[in-house]
Amino acid sequence: MILARTGNNELILGTVQSALGVGGLVGGLVLAAWGGPQRRIHGVLLGFIGSSLLGLTLMGLGQSVVVWSVAAFLMFFFSPFINGSNQALWQAKVSPDVQGRVFAARRLIAQVSGPLGMLIAGPLADQFLEPAMQGDVWLGALLAPIFGNGPGAGMAVLIVAAGLLGVTSGLVGYAIRAIREVDVLLPDHDASPV
Repeated sequence: MILARTGNNELILGTVQSALGVGGLVGGLVLAAWGGPQRRIHGVLLGFIGSSLLGLTLMGLGQSVVVWSVAAFLMFFFSPFINGSNQALWQAKVSPDVQGRVFAARRLIAQVSGPLGMLIAGPLADQFLEPAMQGDVWLGALLAPIFGNGPGAGMAVLIVAAGLLGVTSGLVGYAIRAIREVDVLLPDHDASPV
């Protein structure tokens, strides 16, 4: 999207990617210094909402290197909170004798979703959203005031949609008591004496 919107300006893309890395580093340092929220589920859900809203959604809405860089920073700033809190929850709730199998299955599911998302997102952006945003299609007419109608506008729509779905997922997590209170409702495993 950034290359499409900037005429393949690699310096701008590098700047945004650098902001992304710095955001992850700063988030990791803040998490290390603070230790994260006492109720780990808040780190997961609020981190997911923050990353999706302030990262992905802002990235798709942005049309300048400053906005993209801030969005990239914020997107990865929240990643250590999400990942650290998530891992802490799993380690506290899953008995050590089955953690290897449980974590392997969990990782497989997580890793399959990435390539699957790319298989869907690429054709969706290239064959539907990009042409729709640049043509006289109703979608382009409806969304052009927000996203523009030049190259990259269709990809921006897709990124904002992903961001809004992420925010919705986090809010749904808070709406479901079994998820919202997983720290309390699901007992920690009993640590075996060594």
